[in-house]
Amino acid sequence: MSTVTTNPANNGAPAAGAGGTATASSPTFSPLYQQIKALITQSLQSGEWKPGELIPSEVELANRFKVSQGTVRKAIDELAAENLVVRRQGKGTFVATHSEARAQFRFLRLMPDAGDPHYADNKILEVKRLRAPAEVARLLEIKSGDSVVYIKRVQAFEQAPTIVEELWLPGAIFKGLTAERLVEYKGPMYGLFETEFGTRMIRATEKIRAVAADAATADLLNIAHNTPLLSVERVSYTYGDKPVEVRRGLYLTDRHHYLNELS
Repeated sequence: MSTVTTNPANNGAPAAGAGGTATASSPTFSPLYQQIKALITQSLQSGEWKPGELIPSEVELANRFKVSQGTVRKAIDELAAENLVVRRQGKGTFVATHSEARAQFRFLRLMPDAGDPHYADNKILEVKRLRAPAEVARLLEIKSGDSVVYIKRVQAFEQAPTIVEELWLPGAIFKGLTAERLVEYKGPMYGLFETEFGTRMIRATEKIRAVAADAATADLLNIAHNTPLLSVERVSYTYGDKPVEVRRGLYLTDRHHYLNELS
């Protein structure tokens, strides 16, 4: 099959490159399935298919983009591997959502030393709008002093306080986010961001280090001052590698461990 390039003016469909030669404005080409993957991702980002919805079949997408079904399948394979879509046997392919049980532990990697993973009870300590500190602004790729929503909470497992978290979110995206709304919502926080603010967390980078509990954190976790904790600093991204959350968590690991699966 000849190489194709995408044509945004043609409803996002690929345009055939008859000669297969690069132009001055487009000097490189990506594999065809990568182009299809990019087009499907654009549709996800634009909201053409909402979280939890069934996307068109491979045959329908092949007809839409005028490529083979195998090319579409390879593109969807990568999207599934990246947790953007979910295949369900006999039902089709669905847009992944943070509301699914399988997704709720994807970003929470703290696991109990004994027993099955379980959901945390959240206690919201503070929610306020403030001007972004310089380091937070840099990580969120906004201007220093721009509006951010600051959240502080404690997460407990089986009534034992285990995590103290601070979050910073771009104020322009999370307008209307209040402590009351966070308390009312019973699902995972990322599910709220997805359903109420149209922001889906796609991936995250984390920095992990050992720290000693300061006095304030020790009081919140009911532990001694200077108890060893795990500090996890995360930047979460939505479509297009746009950073939309900075999070710092302090984890008590006397009965838990941080699990990271490498592949």
